[in-house]
Amino acid sequence: MGLVSPDYGTIFWMVLAFSVVFFILRKYAWGPVLKMLKEREQSIEKALQSANEAREGLSRLKSDHEKMLQEAHAEHDQLIGEARQIREQLISKARDEAVQETARVFEHAQRQIENEKLAAINEIRKQVASLSVDIAEKILKRELSDRTQQETLIKEQLSDLKLN
Repeated sequence: MGLVSPDYGTIFWMVLAFSVVFFILRKYAWGPVLKMLKEREQSIEKALQSANEAREGLSRLKSDHEKMLQEAHAEHDQLIGEARQIREQLISKARDEAVQETARVFEHAQRQIENEKLAAINEIRKQVASLSVDIAEKILKRELSDRTQQETLIKEQLSDLKLN
């Protein structure tokens, strides 16, 4: 017969040949192929797990990095704040010292002025005393009998004083 209408014997031998090939493939090839597929599946699954772990690790590192940056910024701000506070303290201290020094110099100048004033007053007193003694001496040296002459002499002496 032909290929289009097969004979029972041909079908039998074809089924038998197919079964033998199927049995050989199942016994020797199917197990290793399935084993390789299973191993491949496991290796892909491990690679995916590793990728997920790497992604999670990267996200942890990124969050740690951001946290460290925030801490660095906070520390930077704190240091700047402390530096400003120290600067303000130094300025305040310098200002206080300048005020104290100015007050001390001013007080010293006032004392010096007061001392000079007292010295000038004492000098004026000495001169007035000396002039009074001179006037009294001149008045006593002259024998004046008339009161008008005494007043005239005193006025002359006083006018001499005003000219000096």
